[in-house]
Amino acid sequence: MENKSPGELSAQIADDAVFHSPVVHTPQAGKPLVMAYLSAADNVLGNDSFRYVREIVDESVNMAMLEFTLELDGIQVNGVDIISWNDEGKIQDFKVMVRPLKAINKVWEEMGKMLETMKG
Repeated sequence: MENKSPGELSAQIADDAVFHSPVVHTPQAGKPLVMAYLSAADNVLGNDSFRYVREIVDESVNMAMLEFTLELDGIQVNGVDIISWNDEGKIQDFKVMVRPLKAINKVWEEMGKMLETMKG
């Protein structure tokens, strides 16, 4: 995960983008919410152990699937980012899936803390 400045991140996200969290039931729609979730994820997951280990990119349908691994407080996290972008190259849809259950619970806990901090 690359640490991006808010300006760099904003430039990559479409105004009507949607984020699908592994721990929040409803999709988070709109650039401000997507930026909040991606920024929080970068802060929580973007540690030195984060690695993309597999990539599938299909430019013909503007979609990529990126598998990642990391360790978070001693818990091995394995996940997949499914990203689609519009014809302008801006992220339109971003879905994150995480496993195993212990990892989902840890991500939920840490993301909750980070999002609360960002609101304040």
